[in-house]
Amino acid sequence: MSPAAEIPLLIHEEEEEEDFSKRVCVMDASGRLGSSLVESLLQRNYIVHAAVSTYGNLQPLKGIANCLNNKNLKIFETDPFDYESIINALKDCSALFYSFETPQEQPIFDELMAEIEVRAAHNVLEACAQTDTMEKVIFTSSITAVIWREDHKSTTADQLSERDWSDVNFCKKFKLWHGLSKTLAEKTAWALAMDRGVNMVSINAGLLVGPEISMKTSYLKGAAEMYEDGVLVTVDLKFLVDAHICVFEDISSYGRYLCFNHVINQPDDAVEFAKMLTPSTATTTLSAATSYEDLGIFEQRIGNKKLNKLMVDYKN
Repeated sequence: MSPAAEIPLLIHEEEEEEDFSKRVCVMDASGRLGSSLVESLLQRNYIVHAAVSTYGNLQPLKGIANCLNNKNLKIFETDPFDYESIINALKDCSALFYSFETPQEQPIFDELMAEIEVRAAHNVLEACAQTDTMEKVIFTSSITAVIWREDHKSTTADQLSERDWSDVNFCKKFKLWHGLSKTLAEKTAWALAMDRGVNMVSINAGLLVGPEISMKTSYLKGAAEMYEDGVLVTVDLKFLVDAHICVFEDISSYGRYLCFNHVINQPDDAVEFAKMLTPSTATTTLSAATSYEDLGIFEQRIGNKKLNKLMVDYKN
């Protein structure tokens, strides 16, 4: 199958009258966030172009297609490094929800992942700029693109917010590859969006909790430091999906939004968090201390008031 090919089994004839404002693209639609966004958007009567990477898993979307009326679901096989396949998936769409899923053959972030993710972000934003119907891009980034810098342990530092960026050299120095990749990819996307006149909003998400996370999860490199700095935050899938829908539909949304709904900054939180991780590594999750009672309580040093206000105003 050509990378730009549209998967035929779930495709229906085009509507006689196009309403581009109700046609959106989700990329990569094969991950937890992507497939959940697809389901939520379909429930809101959007026509969804579900862009699945060539190394993605189609199973979540098959389940959605079987459970919902799928006349509005169109699945495309895309490669973030094949520009034409991206253009094909974006055709006639008014918005793109973009998140980067790690290739299966390279599941662990390393020094090469930054280059891969930057190239993907560049291709996607360039394709958005060439899509005449495109009105908004919702770019999923990470809290790790915000928290890492030389003065991250400073007790006098202000609370981190959307204005902050991780320091690239600091990430390289301590091999914080997830932070490096997310920082460089998001900065690439913002630079292109501003240069090409693309309306973009980014969501910098905390660690997405779920059964698949473990201490091998690339986000958690430096977890002990995050805990002590008061910036170890997680987000539930439903909250993350709702945030994406909110910043998409609210015409007043702009810039970056930090997205999390749990802060892990005291021993009880650490114990609960450790239970979600691989048992054999759970005891070393946040500290070399012999027990979680040895961990202190640290002041939260990151805020998401901007997103919370937007979501409250939107619901009202």
